[in-house]
Amino acid sequence: MSDGRRGFASDNAATVHPAVLESIAKANVGHAFGYGHDSYTASVEQRVADALGAPAGAQVYFVFNGTGANVLSLRAALRPWQAAIVSENAHLHTDEVGAPEAVAGSKLLVAETVDGKLTLRGLQRLIEKPNDEHFVKAGLLSLTQSTEFGTLYSLAEFRSLVDTAHAGGLLVHVDGARLANAAAALGVGLAEVVAGVDLVSFGATKNGALGCEAVVVLNPALTEGMLHLRKQTLQLASKMRFLAAQFDALLTDELWRLNAGHANAMASRLADAVGAIEGVVVSRRPAVNAVFATLPAAARVRLLEDFDFYEWDATTGEVRWMCAWDTTEADVDGFAAAVRTAVASA
Repeated sequence: MSDGRRGFASDNAATVHPAVLESIAKANVGHAFGYGHDSYTASVEQRVADALGAPAGAQVYFVFNGTGANVLSLRAALRPWQAAIVSENAHLHTDEVGAPEAVAGSKLLVAETVDGKLTLRGLQRLIEKPNDEHFVKAGLLSLTQSTEFGTLYSLAEFRSLVDTAHAGGLLVHVDGARLANAAAALGVGLAEVVAGVDLVSFGATKNGALGCEAVVVLNPALTEGMLHLRKQTLQLASKMRFLAAQFDALLTDELWRLNAGHANAMASRLADAVGAIEGVVVSRRPAVNAVFATLPAAARVRLLEDFDFYEWDATTGEVRWMCAWDTTEADVDGFAAAVRTAVASA
């Protein structure tokens, strides 16, 4: 049960959207063949593929969580002597307890990163390293859109990185835990925000789902063995229709965009409110649903007594406040008032 706190720690802390619960309930009728071998799951897989602009031969694989989606993507794309290029803030690098190395057996190469975004220069430097038998060879570029810093690659920036990676012989993966937030912020569809890439970890959990992600293999050449890899990576659901039902709800009438757009708007509202408080510095204008700010240590301690959020950088006093699909204007205004009180008392 919830303890009633309305925090800003993560969009994972949010409730499940009623439409998702309703969709699961609708799927909970009669028997269906397990492991995704049922007509309903197949129809939702096609809906996801269509939404992401998948070509003929592309495939969709529902999985339990983001780490599983990312690791499965690496396993599908990389040979044992190859590595993935990531930003220094990438979830693959910082928050998956070595799963890419331990489970996928894939080394990560960290590229130059500015404000959460991997730079073209950093990518080129790693691509241009000598092809020496003593060194791991880059085989994949993994981009996080939106980034862990709540920043966005513009469509032009994204395309430049994708084209450079492909020209260098690399495949491209997108860690899209908050892909919906990125598409909503950029004002484009899901297909546009992943145009040209080979694999996508398409997140639903942070966008109002109960717990489901999808690995979308847009490059048909990478689909061989994926059914086996999903099982081997411990990501095969026996009652797959209930994972499919969550995506079914989010794709209906673009609920994903409504949820993501609302979360983004609440973050913008929060940034405006706290940015007007003396003693609070908003690190950057929020592009999606994350607000990063610095405030006095005493104020942080006081706020953490009543609200959940992450202290992002203890050395600078930077915190991260996340908004979600169910964050209300009252939540934002009440929290901003609490920030003002805490800073004043500090």
